[in-house]
Amino acid sequence: MTQVVLLVGTRKGCFVLESDADRRDWEVRGPYCEGWPIFNAVHDPVSGSFLAAAASEWHGAGVFRSTDLGENWTLSSEGIVHSNPELKLSKITGLTATHGRILAGTEAAGLFESTDGGATWSLVSTLDGQPGRDDWNDPDKQPPGHLGMAAILPHPDDAAHFWIVIQGYGIFETTDSGSSWTPRNKGLRAEWPLENPEIGYCVHKLVMSPVDQDRLYQQNHCGMHRSDDGGHSWSEITDGLPTDFGFAAAAHPHDRESFYVIPLDPGHGRCMPDGHAAVWRTSDGGSSWRRLDNGLPARDAHLGVLREGMAIDSLDAPGVYFGTSTGQVFASADEGESWTEIAGYLPAISSVDVAVLG
Repeated sequence: MTQVVLLVGTRKGCFVLESDADRRDWEVRGPYCEGWPIFNAVHDPVSGSFLAAAASEWHGAGVFRSTDLGENWTLSSEGIVHSNPELKLSKITGLTATHGRILAGTEAAGLFESTDGGATWSLVSTLDGQPGRDDWNDPDKQPPGHLGMAAILPHPDDAAHFWIVIQGYGIFETTDSGSSWTPRNKGLRAEWPLENPEIGYCVHKLVMSPVDQDRLYQQNHCGMHRSDDGGHSWSEITDGLPTDFGFAAAAHPHDRESFYVIPLDPGHGRCMPDGHAAVWRTSDGGSSWRRLDNGLPARDAHLGVLREGMAIDSLDAPGVYFGTSTGQVFASADEGESWTEIAGYLPAISSVDVAVLG
């Protein structure tokens, strides 16, 4: 029997939401991971394990893992340490399970990997020699913590090929497992002076169309963008959206032209504009956009959604999900046409990941 599972990372632990293929009735379990702040929780389709990137002000950073659908969890930080003592590892910002290994991005910016399901880790790269590398590690330019590696996007057919995002500096691509890197930010927009046009772009979320490996989308600090050549160049597709700012995004699993985004007010509040909750979808590669808000609160809904806060499943009629900064999880079983709140009163949500099991 098909089971749909959501992993929800929050400021106070990880929660597991479960439903059948109808995705109408949901059971909520948790919190897990000892109540640690969870920045990203993901499912590893190869091993079936759940993994959760955690960081505590008191205990440091590590990865929780569960091999029994979240009933029991163990924590490991073995090997998650920078070899350069000048780099402070304050948290693990994201996890990606791909090709039988786990990749972890950290803050300060570093790439780690595990080949034993998250039990032990080794450092792959801190992007030494890349443009901007010394700049993003300058202590005088840091917010609390460090600028980190915000995302890792793997190529589905090539384990050595993936893209990473450095906060405030942009996308870097490797085709040799991190031995070398190339900036991939051509065509992006910045609303601040750039010393080097190759870098300095604030990429919030990067996704690939599952049906076209050359079709990439991103939500940027300055607009929505699309690439048709694997990230070598970008075109802006913001027109038709209420703002050019947001964090979360998701690509349709069966249609290369369809893509979802949640625009936010670009000011300090970073909530949905005018208190009107909505997801926006393009069905033509960004030429036009449509508001999807049936079932979502239309007023006084000052909700934020972070970069890992939206997910989409792979069923024939894909389900779309997002979690908010105020602890609600909303779900659609009909590609965003209608929405239901399936969990509320959770701690502030950092991430939502979905797995279809069985």
